[in-house]
Amino acid sequence: MAETQFRIATFNLESLDDDVSDPPFAARIATLRPQLERLAADILCLQEVDAQHPVKKEPRVLRALTRLLDGTRYAGFHVTAGDGASPADRHNPVLVSRWPITAARLLRHDLVSPPRVRLATAVPPMGEAMDVTWDRPALHAAIVLPGGRTLHVFNLHLRAPLAAPVPGQKAGAFVWKTAEGWAEGYWLAALKRAGQALETRLAVDRLFDADPDALVMVAGDCNADVEHTPLRILCADPESTGNPALAGRVLSPLERVIPPDRRFSVLHAGAAVMLDHLLVSPRLAGWFRDVAIHNEGLSDEVFHPADARSPESYHAPMVASFALPD
Repeated sequence: MAETQFRIATFNLESLDDDVSDPPFAARIATLRPQLERLAADILCLQEVDAQHPVKKEPRVLRALTRLLDGTRYAGFHVTAGDGASPADRHNPVLVSRWPITAARLLRHDLVSPPRVRLATAVPPMGEAMDVTWDRPALHAAIVLPGGRTLHVFNLHLRAPLAAPVPGQKAGAFVWKTAEGWAEGYWLAALKRAGQALETRLAVDRLFDADPDALVMVAGDCNADVEHTPLRILCADPESTGNPALAGRVLSPLERVIPPDRRFSVLHAGAAVMLDHLLVSPRLAGWFRDVAIHNEGLSDEVFHPADARSPESYHAPMVASFALPD
């Protein structure tokens, strides 16, 4: 049987912006372009892509990304940051595709309302509950593959496990006044991260409602390992649901086939952790061929000079290959 090979990758570019001088954008291009070329992807899921104003008061554009991709195999690919009037100033999820993108939308409280909480440690005490909103949206795009089949890709950047602000509890950017204030801020960040995962899971299930054989990929920087709450919400494996009849809705992490000593996308204070993921639906898993994490030479995100920003990303890109039956 004839097959069409294709590759999908995820890569957190770490605040891609050409409006900053540290590090020089030329250094960022020189560092990131070879990594992108090595991926040889047909679909790129990128995180932390900043947008720029070409003219003051005009809509923002993805100028830095365009400059990065210029002259590479990705020049001329279809690009989307969703259905907003213009990209956000910072940390957009962006999808770059060889094939047409027929629809794209940003999900942020479209399916899950903001939880309302009254913080226990706020100073002064809160009189009313507040909405807890997600920091970033999820990007859902539909791509027409060769042969006419539709692939649904969700590009995520979930909240980092850093304590969220609590009124009256911060003494500085990274300094807390009390342990209990930090603890509640850390819980608040976990609530945001799990909420983002839940909203994506609901969107995926709506696709399965319409088509049990839907081709779905959930990709991106989840700021969580596979055993953590956000990934368990996204994957919904039968061991968690207790219902084998739901096996057709499972999302499988592709990194499980990689040997444990190579299974990491971030180095944090000497610890190798897997924070970036490619999750696939059962039908797409049937087309899966291989996966790799390009983590050779990855720098530790903690052990770097404090007086200079690195041109590299502290996330390793991850790429998977598939064979599409003709």
